Amino acid sequence: MVNEQIRDKEVRLIGANGEQLGIVSAKEAQRIAREAELDLVKVAPMAKPPVCKIIDYGKYRYEQARKEKEARKKQKVIEIKEVRLSPNIEENDLKTKVSAARKFIQKGNKVKITLRFRGREMSHMNNSRHILEDFAEQLSDIAVVDKPSKVEGRSLVMFLSEKR
Repeated sequence: MVNEQIRDKEVRLIGANGEQLGIVSAKEAQRIAREAELDLVKVAPMAKPPVCKIIDYGKYRYEQARKEKEARKKQKVIEIKEVRLSPNIEENDLKTKVSAARKFIQKGNKVKITLRFRGREMSHMNNSRHILEDFAEQLSDIAVVDKPSKVEGRSLVMFLSEKR
């Protein structure tokens, strides 16, 4: 809230230089702000009494926008990359998939390992769990199992993430 939008009976006022001016009526605070040719801005509406500050509102909004932009720039988006395997995968193919997963994990992403079953392979699902366990073991130096392997429809799924 800015200037005339502030309808409180009394407010705690902070001056243009950051000094405490005490608790004054809202009209008095607006008069002081007008004399300083600045705006009266409510910065803490939930406080008792609400805290208002005498500042240049345009400059204040610009600073807030800049802080938000800076915060967005610093946050890291973690993606989930998927590596698909089949139950009759050969050793060298598995090594290739492990190296791909290693690259994903080193970049800071989580990895979803999916062991897909087709047709008759469904009846031997439990015999193929060792493939996921081997996969996790080969990456155990840089990764930790987030969610252990579980059946989801026609596949076994396991999540790996970077070690902290």
